[in-house]
Amino acid sequence: MPPNAPELSSPSTRFWAVIPCAGSGSRAGQEGPKQYQTVAGRPMVLHTLAAFDGVQRLAATLVVVAAGDDFFAAADPAVMVAACGGATRAQSVFNGLQALRDRGADTNDWVLVHDAARCLIESAQIDALIDACQHDAVGGLLALQLPDTLKRAHAGRVAQTLERADKWLAQTPQMFRLGALMDALRQAGDAVTDESSAIEHSGQCPLLVEGSAQNFKVTYPQDFALAQAILQARASAAQRK
Repeated sequence: MPPNAPELSSPSTRFWAVIPCAGSGSRAGQEGPKQYQTVAGRPMVLHTLAAFDGVQRLAATLVVVAAGDDFFAAADPAVMVAACGGATRAQSVFNGLQALRDRGADTNDWVLVHDAARCLIESAQIDALIDACQHDAVGGLLALQLPDTLKRAHAGRVAQTLERADKWLAQTPQMFRLGALMDALRQAGDAVTDESSAIEHSGQCPLLVEGSAQNFKVTYPQDFALAQAILQARASAAQRK
């Protein structure tokens, strides 16, 4: 077991969080990884971690970074970090799950995987996901019913209007048993872009848990301004209480 690894205090099922944080953020139009860009006064990923810090049921939160990334050594040495980020999200998540196993997590434990760039997640939403999924046979994810008319395109023109009643936008966290998720990622390979896709590939149907429109992934330059406005509004509301 690595040094400073958390000790398991009981054999009961536990809840862990994994935050893949090894991406380059190439679409964000910023210098350096987007998760470390400042939004509303501090690096985006620290807003994300603050929400997980507010969930008392979590045994620990593990941040998966790229080899040589020393951001957390300077910012917060108390954060549990594994420098095992891979070339893809799926690799980073799988390596993070293995790091949890090395630290004593059980294959039957639940793991919540969350995007570092979804910095508007709130503790209450994470708790709601745990409440909905902890007794489910498969697990599930936060998601949002599609609010807009959906079009299929061809050569820059509308080819078809699609039925939206059964369409959802996948969000994170996504919560599954550690062992089942490792097996699913191993079988599905690197092509999957979220954990639910890997579980689906294994023939299972994850539970959809209603999320929030504010829990979007900061991806493009215009997203930073929106995230900043929301975080500032929340801070102002908290000060008025």
